Amino acid sequence: MDEDLPLLVIVDAANVVGSVPDGWWRDRRGAAERLRDRLAARGLPGLPAAAGPAGPAEIVLVVEGAARGVESVPGVRVESAAGSGDDRIVELVAGARPGRPCVVVTADRGLRQRVTALGATTAGPRTARD
Repeated sequence: MDEDLPLLVIVDAANVVGSVPDGWWRDRRGAAERLRDRLAARGLPGLPAAAGPAGPAEIVLVVEGAARGVESVPGVRVESAAGSGDDRIVELVAGARPGRPCVVVTADRGLRQRVTALGATTAGPRTARD
């Protein structure tokens, strides 16, 4: 890993939002915005040290479906997937600069397998929740 490159943290918004049955399905866009705002305010304090180096991180929140169009804010870049959010996450991991540490926050087993095959590590949704 290149120590000079900040950690890239890619958050699977649909998976993290869907991990808690708090009524998110009534307002998917609003739920994604609340997650974005929590990440901007607090970062990922639950990120295990083994997932990546301590220090600054670039946080990318990938949204899809009804949550498309959520705006980026300082500290969190939002990527709207044209199709599958999982496919967009894989594209982002594959497109990361070689040697850059990358963590994908999701509980999706299939997505975890796809991104670890590309060299990323993974962390569960609790990493991004209160």
